[in-house]
Amino acid sequence: MLITEENINRARLLTLRTALKLEVLGLKRGGRSAYVILKDELGLKGSRESVLQQVERYLEMVEEQSMLIDQGLSE
Repeated sequence: MLITEENINRARLLTLRTALKLEVLGLKRGGRSAYVILKDELGLKGSRESVLQQVERYLEMVEEQSMLIDQGLSE
């Protein structure tokens, strides 16, 4: 995997998703919570659990789009 802006953004979202999973379990972190960051950046609404589900669906869509682009490049 190349280091590109797209891959950096994807890695950041994966990290925020993991942090949100820990917040759902009750872990606290200093500064802004992953919950607030994801809500602000992706325009999501709802509880921590529902935001986590929305982030999971969003990441699935991003992965599908990335796979389609990769397939188009290899043809």
